[in-house]
Amino acid sequence: MGKSKETKFRDKISRLEEIASSLEDTTLDLEDALKLYEEGMILAKECTEQLKGAELKITELKNKLLNDIAN
Repeated sequence: MGKSKETKFRDKISRLEEIASSLEDTTLDLEDALKLYEEGMILAKECTEQLKGAELKITELKNKLLNDIAN
């Protein structure tokens, strides 16, 4: 994972933590809570996609290494 992608991922996780903390605030009005929830869901989806991409890359590298060893 490149430096900028890693930073972006970490930034997204940090923002998700901020959103979770904000949503625990019982004084937050419904409209603001819904906006934060929507933002959090979008970020969570993006993070999941990045993790799946990383997992796929690791699997491909592992398979290539195993094929190289077998040959």
